[in-house]
Amino acid sequence: METTDAFVGLTCVDCGETFDAAETTHRCPDCGGILDPDYDYDAIDLSREELESRPFESMWRYEELLPFPQSAAVSMDEGATQLVECPTLADELGVGRVLFKDEGRNPTGTFKDRGQTAAITAAVQHGATDVALNSAGNAGQAASAYAARAGLDSHVFLPSRAGFTNKAMVNVHGGDLTVVEGRIGDAGEAYADAMDDHDDWYSVKTFVTPYRHEGKKTMLYEVVEQNDWEVPDAVVYPTGGGVGLVGMHKAAEELRELGLTDEIPSMYAAQSSGCAPVVEAWENDAEVHEVWETPDTICGGIEIPDPGASPMILDALEESDGGAVATSDEDILDSAITVAQHEGLEMGATCAAAASGAWELARRGEFDEDDTVVLLNTGAGNKDDDVLRSHLMSKGI
Repeated sequence: METTDAFVGLTCVDCGETFDAAETTHRCPDCGGILDPDYDYDAIDLSREELESRPFESMWRYEELLPFPQSAAVSMDEGATQLVECPTLADELGVGRVLFKDEGRNPTGTFKDRGQTAAITAAVQHGATDVALNSAGNAGQAASAYAARAGLDSHVFLPSRAGFTNKAMVNVHGGDLTVVEGRIGDAGEAYADAMDDHDDWYSVKTFVTPYRHEGKKTMLYEVVEQNDWEVPDAVVYPTGGGVGLVGMHKAAEELRELGLTDEIPSMYAAQSSGCAPVVEAWENDAEVHEVWETPDTICGGIEIPDPGASPMILDALEESDGGAVATSDEDILDSAITVAQHEGLEMGATCAAAASGAWELARRGEFDEDDTVVLLNTGAGNKDDDVLRSHLMSKGI
């Protein structure tokens, strides 16, 4: 494999064993745990000045902190998304600043591109010809796009409730699309059956491949650098599987380890009250979630009733002095419309859980009046334009 100098291998978050990334591709071969890319941070010599001298064009500008060099990446210049000041929202939340990290400006319109550029790069390094995953929608679209970029075949399993745009674009990118009646779990079962029948397919499924959360951690690097190296007080993240939240917390710890910052931001998981296993576990002081038996939310992207990495999510919340919050679908959709009408920025329906959660956290007194709060907009509003407009019409606005 063509890897970066400081990348030493994959360490299991459960048993602690470290494995050669050239030989081990997915879960821990000893205990089945999640593998996390590991680095020799003493071997990384990276300064603020060095980073500032590089073009702000792609997440791969942070290659020393990624497993693969930029020269090997299957990339479409993902990342380097805008961090937009929102003074009206700051006034409404009663905080010093609100910053809007707009991941809708990625190549396929969501932050999933950051994870798939890393995962597909790994697939190429391992000699894969076919990649596969189940997805709520956006990750499947991103996987088919990056597979096409790499010349690989993709096999994507989406639930019937996934958005039309996701289904259409998987086909447009040449992906083999299977639409499964039901929800994300049903798509997962179909994917698992197919993987049993095709041992040559390479999984790019969240927390099965070790590389998707690793790609998404770059959002936090960018936020801090774009904010003149000031660490925000809070990051509110719409949480389903929690891949981005786990990755960003890791990134914050890495920046501190390297002496580039002194603090880490408080991470907040925002969910829909119709499917909130992480919030329930947090409020019950549990170490792991309980499966949400009857998920019921229009926010399909975060309707993950059984997030397999919940211990990692809960650890990130605790270690960062953050928290978790759930709000209703109506509040979430209202928040998307409020952001669009008060700031002109377009949030996806699912993504607006971050805005709705921030309002609820502000009502609870979680933020101070001089805090800087980052809202992670994980996807473009036009992914859910029909949902948002229907909600608008239902309110007679």
